[in-house]
Amino acid sequence: MTARFDRVAKAASTTTFGLSALAVAFFLFAAAIVVGFLFWQTNKLFTDQVLATLSAESRILSSELKVGGQMKLVETVTALSRPQGTGLYYLADSTGAKIAGNLNRIPPELEADSPGGVFNYQPTDDEGPSHLAVAIPVDLGPNLHLIIGRDVEDQRAFANSIRFVFLLGFGALSIIGLLGGLAVSRLIVNRMDQITAASRQIMEGDLSRRIPTTGRGGELDALANNLNEMLERIEGLMNGLREVSDNIAHDLKTPLNRMRNAAEAALRDPRGEEAYREGLERTIEKADDLIKTFNALLLIARLEAGPLEDSTETFDLGHFVADVSELYAPAAEEAGFNLTIDVEQNVFVRGNRQLIGQAIANLIDNAIKYSRGGEPGSAITVRAYRLEGRPVISVGDHGPGIDEIDRERVLKRFVRLEASRTKPGTGLGLSLVAAVARLHHGEIRLEDNQPGLKVVLLLSQRCLVAVPDQEGDAAPGLAAQ
Repeated sequence: MTARFDRVAKAASTTTFGLSALAVAFFLFAAAIVVGFLFWQTNKLFTDQVLATLSAESRILSSELKVGGQMKLVETVTALSRPQGTGLYYLADSTGAKIAGNLNRIPPELEADSPGGVFNYQPTDDEGPSHLAVAIPVDLGPNLHLIIGRDVEDQRAFANSIRFVFLLGFGALSIIGLLGGLAVSRLIVNRMDQITAASRQIMEGDLSRRIPTTGRGGELDALANNLNEMLERIEGLMNGLREVSDNIAHDLKTPLNRMRNAAEAALRDPRGEEAYREGLERTIEKADDLIKTFNALLLIARLEAGPLEDSTETFDLGHFVADVSELYAPAAEEAGFNLTIDVEQNVFVRGNRQLIGQAIANLIDNAIKYSRGGEPGSAITVRAYRLEGRPVISVGDHGPGIDEIDRERVLKRFVRLEASRTKPGTGLGLSLVAAVARLHHGEIRLEDNQPGLKVVLLLSQRCLVAVPDQEGDAAPGLAAQ
């Protein structure tokens, strides 16, 4: 099983690394699209600006021809045609002979009724690098041909520098993204290896092992904390299982031996049939006690297995606690106790009515069983009230109480502080009450009643409801453990 776990963990690490690589590839692809779009937008902006300028100038020169005639147009073109300027002009007559301008010829790209375009030209007669230019023809009628353009060599150089910066930035982003992705994937894989190593040790039997955390927060630390809480719960359940097994072997072995000895004694009794009947009756009584013990264990196990949402209902807690307490009033009076009931009205809760009633019955039964009745001040007080927005049930007595050092231990199964164990009981009463508290997301507290013991059962705030359902409040039949 450990080898299979290792294969699964290795596969998970490989998958994590693959997903990280895929994320880096997607990041680089997205970065390339962004860089290409920015460069295209920059180039388009420059082109639109040049074309807008040429269109405006063509309208101005057309108006010059209309207002001043051909001579005015020639003068204007000649004045604009500076040798080292960025403006490019070529004015020709109907035969194609040049009249004015600083271009030597019509660019081949603009011949044959071209709407305009990009071309290369030599800015001077000397040999040198050619420049890039953009030009458009101007419609001046059939007798004149005018081409105006702009030298965009500077724009091209600027665009090239922008492209270089974009490519450099893309390269830097690619390297940073690749290194960052590798670092993140390595970090995740290392954490997964730590979780795998800890899980392997836990599978080998070391239930005290926990998933390491960095203390910096984040998703992985949150996952590790949740796993550690789960492991603590599992360790507690396993320890409880071992303790229950030991207690069952200790607490049930004696009654089973007594049952066997009673049966043997009945068989050896010379009275015959009468002795057999008495022996069978005692055996049945002891078997009933054992069945009660096992039923209590099964109920606690059921409560600890999870919430019982289908069995919840809304009821008046004060009225219900009073009803359950009144069932035990005769038993308390017979044992010499004064049973006092103090409940707050209109405390409506939603929970498992039967289990809460079982918890109340167990607490009252324990108070009657282990307190000293018939003495001055022998009283048992049962209360139901709100405390800081939470419904609370408490049962207090004036008996010997429980030492603070034993209050945590007494909530475990089969724990009985009475060393002689002469009084009836299984040691599961408070364990069941604690299980009922956990089922309702609450807690149980053992406090000093000065003198005596006060057991406080606090339910969760979510159990408190404002508007009750219309349901009956009759208390179900109960049997204390």
